[in-house]
Amino acid sequence: GGTFRMGATKSMDSDATYRESPLHDVTLSDYYIGKTEVTQSLWHAVMGTYPSHFRGDNLPVESVSWDDCQEFIRKLNAKTGKDFRLPTEAEWEYAARGGNRSRGYKYSGSDNIDAVAWYDGNSNSTTHPVAGKQSNELGIYDMSGNVWEWCGDRYDRSVSTVGSYRGWWLSCLVRHIA
Repeated sequence: GGTFRMGATKSMDSDATYRESPLHDVTLSDYYIGKTEVTQSLWHAVMGTYPSHFRGDNLPVESVSWDDCQEFIRKLNAKTGKDFRLPTEAEWEYAARGGNRSRGYKYSGSDNIDAVAWYDGNSNSTTHPVAGKQSNELGIYDMSGNVWEWCGDRYDRSVSTVGSYRGWWLSCLVRHIA
């Protein structure tokens, strides 16, 4: 956890959308977040299905709804006895930016998008195995590119800047530090 400036930074310039403004301070409690997106192998171990369009055990799960993710988390918690959940948008953004180790990169882990992300310019219109690109400062992979992620809260520009900022963004699961 920590405090950071959430929203569009000057380095993001034309890549940012109006939804990423205004830049504002957010303070988060400590939490854990997965190093990669949820893989199809993990999804299958928990759910017994392969819902993704692109297939491969080490590929990220895609083509799942927010409700599908909630069922996955419920079953994962039952199997492990832990308390996983989706990150809030603020937790996701803080982790993507490198948390308290951030170097202020434009993308998660680099100013060079090709070093850290699979995107429409290099992906060949398919997903790629998790952790195939460079990680960010926290050792987290694929926070820029490969798949869209679901977050546990909803976008709401009017929400408080302490603890959570709401967003629409599955694949990284978090667990609060006890």
